[in-house]
Amino acid sequence: MSTVSVVVPVLDDAEHLRRCLDALANQSVRPDEVVVVDNGSRDDSAAVARAAGATVLTEPVRGIARASARGYDHATGDVIVRLDADSVPPPGWIADALRLLADPEVVAVTGPGRPRDGGPVVRRVWDAVYMRPYFVLMWAALGRPPLFGSAMAVRRETWLVIRARVHRGDAEVHDDVDLSMQLDPGWRVLADRALTVQVSARPLSGLPSALLRTRRAFHTFHVNGRRANPVRRWARRSRVGARRRAAARWTER
Repeated sequence: MSTVSVVVPVLDDAEHLRRCLDALANQSVRPDEVVVVDNGSRDDSAAVARAAGATVLTEPVRGIARASARGYDHATGDVIVRLDADSVPPPGWIADALRLLADPEVVAVTGPGRPRDGGPVVRRVWDAVYMRPYFVLMWAALGRPPLFGSAMAVRRETWLVIRARVHRGDAEVHDDVDLSMQLDPGWRVLADRALTVQVSARPLSGLPSALLRTRRAFHTFHVNGRRANPVRRWARRSRVGARRRAAARWTER
């Protein structure tokens, strides 16, 4: 079975982090290592991580892209799982991720988040204005499913191929969108509801949060230039798909 490293970037989020680490301790398939990257916390996030047996890295330069990449670089597992500090994966999350990655053509898997707090109205608003638009719009732009940073897993060998391309030094990029753009449109990425995690409802905290996320999304597309061009991405996907179909027909002869 593949070994698994879990990377969790954190900044002043000790209480959420404790829930995340408790959920990892209760996985049916336990991770081989948990790497918490402290991005300059002033609370006891690092102490919480150490108490849970996690490896704690300190990244003093602020930026979730930089903190996440630091964790990916350190990870030694065959599969790198990325969760946010407020992610609470169900007990079978890692097992389901490994099941989906058993297909050698799949380079990464991801799932949506659903808010832990709030009732049915909050969940409907969350789905209507945040989660569904993220997956639909980004899927259309990228030519395949986007990665969602609160719930994703990628092969370590894939990270080693793309690590030099991510904009880890740019604090204004959406790190999961930026990572998604570095994956070739012809590579297989799966989005599956089996990988749903509970998260906080902070993205719905108000207009400033929404504007910040929107600005960062446009900035991420801008800094990726031609790599972010939807027409080029869909054309690349079509070419790869055509070659695969031709190869399959040749094999069947």
